[in-house]
Amino acid sequence: MDSNLTVKLNPHAQTALLGEEAQQYDMIVFSNIEWQCVYQRPQHILNRMAESMKILYIEEPSYNSKNKKSGHLTIIKEKLHVLKPNVANIETIGEILPLYIKNKHIPIGWFYDPAFCPLLESFQFDTIVYDCMNELSSLKDTDKQVIDQEKYLMANADIVFTNGESLYELKKQAHDNVHYFPSSVNETHFSKALQSISIPADIGDIPSPIAGFYGTIDERIDFNLLKQTADKLPSVSFVMIGPVRIEENELPQASNIHYLGTKCYDELPNYLKAFDIAMLPFAVNETTKYSNPAKTLEYMAARKPIISTKIPDVVRNCNNCINIIETADAFAKEIQLLSENKNLKTLESDYRKILDNTSWDITVNQMKSIIKFFAK
Repeated sequence: MDSNLTVKLNPHAQTALLGEEAQQYDMIVFSNIEWQCVYQRPQHILNRMAESMKILYIEEPSYNSKNKKSGHLTIIKEKLHVLKPNVANIETIGEILPLYIKNKHIPIGWFYDPAFCPLLESFQFDTIVYDCMNELSSLKDTDKQVIDQEKYLMANADIVFTNGESLYELKKQAHDNVHYFPSSVNETHFSKALQSISIPADIGDIPSPIAGFYGTIDERIDFNLLKQTADKLPSVSFVMIGPVRIEENELPQASNIHYLGTKCYDELPNYLKAFDIAMLPFAVNETTKYSNPAKTLEYMAARKPIISTKIPDVVRNCNNCINIIETADAFAKEIQLLSENKNLKTLESDYRKILDNTSWDITVNQMKSIIKFFAK
């Protein structure tokens, strides 16, 4: 599940032109997440991996017949490049890769999306890694082909990482080398919400108290719960920040529900500062059964009281310091108590214990150790 929102492109990023010399890479990454769209687990991990190895991050293709270039190559930094192929489909990406990749023998192939598994035949990978972020069979509109592709990828992967404990327990039934690495948090970034930073005008003009959420707004949100709670608390503002991935007419409307759209990763602490309460209003169903929302830790870094539905991994890992609710009545009651400071928990000490046990740097170093140990 996504954590953060839009990322601003590195101002020093460059666009490579067709005909530039192909380069040698240590890792090829295949992902359905656009690098510049959502800053989350892949960006945190691969930015750190790129400190010691050269990485090409390949996104899903976008075909434009009028564009004669084979793809758009962006230099994020010296050892981290992003390729947006200009081809008709994933299966034909292999035809253009020699224009960008000099070596056919690659130390590491890293997958976020099983749909790229046809490209396994295009390389000789020493080690194949599948960093699994979601249980595909539980997502809406997932077709059988994708499920079969994941089975094929799992059968060929040397190592499987998962970002959730429930997901780990599921995947270890299908693979004998699965490791659980929960998404971490850039605490320095999100703790800026505790400092004297500015609050953006579009949220600053909204009456408090504010119960806020940021992330992708899609079928994983319990919209009935949100609407019913907003109706019960007309004096509370419910703020939803993030890209909308459903039809607009599916969004609940009320005078105290505000949709502010997509915001940059760099801006999130400023918006988070305006929250009086942070929400995780997810539907509890097969779609979220294996979710482990990274924004939980980001809310903690900003020391915001959190109200969440009964997402299994949230309950498992944070039950002692997060207010867990199941109904609109309970949701409304917790908001009232928290906004009146009558039910605040010892956030600093409880959050500190959790945050001290998470670090993207530690996660990446441990991943590197596992890869090195199991390298062919």
